[in-house]
Amino acid sequence: MKPMRWGLALLAACPCLAMAADLDGSQLSVLWGVPFAGILLSIALLPLLAPNFWHHHFGKVAAAWALAFLLPFALLFGPGLAAVSLVHALLAEYIPFIILLTALFTVAGGIYIRGNIHGSPGLNTSILGVGAVLASFMGTTGASMLLIRPLIRANDNRRHKAHVIIFFIFIVSNAGGSLTPLGDPPLFLGFLKGVDFFWTLSHIFPETLFLVGTLLVLFYAMDTWYYHRREEVLPVDPTPDSRRIGFDGAANFWLLGAIVALVLMSGFWKSLVVFDILGTEVGLPGLLRDVGLIAVTLVSLKITPPDVHGDNQFSWAPMQEVAKLFAGIFLTIIPVIAMLKAGVNGPFSAVVAAVTRSDGLPDPAMYFWAAGALSSFLDNAPTYLVFFNTAGGDPAVLMTTLAPTLAAISAGAVFMGANTYIGNAPNLMVKAIAEDRGVKMPSFFGYMLWSGAILIPLFVIMTLIWFR
Repeated sequence: MKPMRWGLALLAACPCLAMAADLDGSQLSVLWGVPFAGILLSIALLPLLAPNFWHHHFGKVAAAWALAFLLPFALLFGPGLAAVSLVHALLAEYIPFIILLTALFTVAGGIYIRGNIHGSPGLNTSILGVGAVLASFMGTTGASMLLIRPLIRANDNRRHKAHVIIFFIFIVSNAGGSLTPLGDPPLFLGFLKGVDFFWTLSHIFPETLFLVGTLLVLFYAMDTWYYHRREEVLPVDPTPDSRRIGFDGAANFWLLGAIVALVLMSGFWKSLVVFDILGTEVGLPGLLRDVGLIAVTLVSLKITPPDVHGDNQFSWAPMQEVAKLFAGIFLTIIPVIAMLKAGVNGPFSAVVAAVTRSDGLPDPAMYFWAAGALSSFLDNAPTYLVFFNTAGGDPAVLMTTLAPTLAAISAGAVFMGANTYIGNAPNLMVKAIAEDRGVKMPSFFGYMLWSGAILIPLFVIMTLIWFR
């Protein structure tokens, strides 16, 4: 309780600190958005232009951009405002976000699907369909890490495998995570902002069903064509049929259920117990959720046999990268959100005008494509947050009066993360695992040819049907 008493005492000594989260974006220059743009461009370009440098120094790059915002901000607006803005970004968004991702990553990494199955078109399509369902309940990262290795093993006797991995990225690593806050980071951020847990399920289920269903049909047709080509199936399967199909570390499935229960609890339980820490309100349900998720993570690490982690090639490196990069993102986005909240009176008035109709109402089609375009090349979680605030940032209004707009933002951020390897974190993780297992994947722009030919026409159809 000492840190809390210290925070309350500081607030009493300097009441202006409590107003820090209400930064007036209309008084800010657009230059305050440079650190945010810088870190996102670094994430997008440096892995391609300087992969060795990025691999060793991405944490330092993220820290440099965060300091490029915080230090001038503290100098010009005072250390009090900077401190409270920092605390708000950490407690209200970053820490709950990272705790959930860590829990899903750890629990999924504790489940190993053993045995060898043979990748026929029907089986491959079934795995992709199951992955699409799992993605909304264990996250696109969790579902991808659970299924990608057995899918590669199932097809290691096939000559053509890249298309299997590409459709896996389309369906399991992206589109499948669109129905609950557990599925994809953007939706969890919306949940933290006040969007109901089942809102996306009830509002973009038809769009998800159309996209996933169409992709499964296209994949089955393409995989069947490959499968029946001469010499497609190798005479000897590299993976021997020596072990029965089953699950090692199956106790982690119970922990997945615990994660779902904890997130649901925090959404449905309303408590009057609120802790005010430097102007940021931390509710009891959210606090218990995060403590519970940490406990689930520790239990998973305790009960999972080392052999399971070894078979899964479990490593903390991907999670460490996500944690470091998102720390920079959540800090540098502070002034961007404030400027977007200022609407037409802020420096981003042109952005607001571009997604607003002549009658002053938001244009769902523009929100769908704007959120999707940025999610394709930057990161879909902060992109969702940017357009959530551009549309007003009031969850009660967005879920009701502006429901088509929130649906468009949600669909654009989740679906179009599949357009490039860098649109969503699991994309690159799946690509790296596939290449490590000998699958020759297309280049960055080669992958975009696939997504441009398959996904973009489907997004155009979705716009004409749902987002006009």
